[in-house]
Amino acid sequence: MQRRLQAEGLSYQHLKDDLRRDIAIDLLSNASSPVAEVAARVGFRETSAFHRAFKKWTGVSPGTYRREQGATCRS
Repeated sequence: MQRRLQAEGLSYQHLKDDLRRDIAIDLLSNASSPVAEVAARVGFRETSAFHRAFKKWTGVSPGTYRREQGATCRS
């Protein structure tokens, strides 16, 4: 698997991060779970680490993302 990923220019960590990001986005968009619970559900022990990762992935904090999604859904 590692050779195939390397041939595609990907890493296991990259795939794992993409999956975590996609699940976090879904949970923040479609559930009312607290951000700390979302962080734990996608495998982060520390909420602060999740905040940093989410901001790196999306450019905004998890709370801001959720508020923006809520505003978009109500419009």
